[in-house]
Amino acid sequence: MLGTRVETAVETAVEMTGLRFAYPDGVEALCGVDLTLRRGEKVALLGPNGAGKSTLLLHLNGILRGKGQVRIGGVTLRNDTLAQIRAHVGLVFEDPDDQLFSPTILEDVAYGPLYMGLPREVVHERAARALAQVGMTGFEERSPHRLSLGQKKRVAIATVLSMEPAILALDEPTASLDPRARRKLIDLLRELPQTMIVSTHDIALARELLPRTVVMDGGVIVADGETEAILSDGALLAAHGLEAF
Repeated sequence: MLGTRVETAVETAVEMTGLRFAYPDGVEALCGVDLTLRRGEKVALLGPNGAGKSTLLLHLNGILRGKGQVRIGGVTLRNDTLAQIRAHVGLVFEDPDDQLFSPTILEDVAYGPLYMGLPREVVHERAARALAQVGMTGFEERSPHRLSLGQKKRVAIATVLSMEPAILALDEPTASLDPRARRKLIDLLRELPQTMIVSTHDIALARELLPRTVVMDGGVIVADGETEAILSDGALLAAHGLEAF
């Protein structure tokens, strides 16, 4: 494995230890994953389809619960800490239609803070700030289903930013975007201060935006190190169904 790391507890944002998960049909998606992210790190998660990337992301806020331990900001994921951790981790799905379900954009972006029980004036402030961050101010009363795919993806990010998470986990954020929408999204992600883990097939995105890369295949981590070093290793990429452009 590339890039062995020594972490300090003070800086740790995410710690997964011995994480295993099998789907009901018996397919083992995670086979003993150990992964640590430092606070403020921007990490690409690469690998072929079926490598376990999306399954790993879904463990960050307890949507899936496997064997092993998940700690977020020093807090162990358990039934009694689930709400706390879900407020700490913002998960953005590949398909924004899985995340946008309200009649208006404002209602979608305000949903998380309302669910947290915050006062309405605080909810409004957070929603307005999140929409401004993603460049969607003025779209509050628009139906999500009348937006372009790029706009939907930005609104989906706003729905988690309104909860002010410390960690963002994004699944294929640039998938199916045209070049202009992709560039806007990359520029947005660059400006966000959160710890970030991004599952992607977009090698150019990883090279431009994410200094550290973790490669998964067959439910395990096969490489972990500086993005440039990993993307320069043609043999490694070829062995795991990846290609640097």
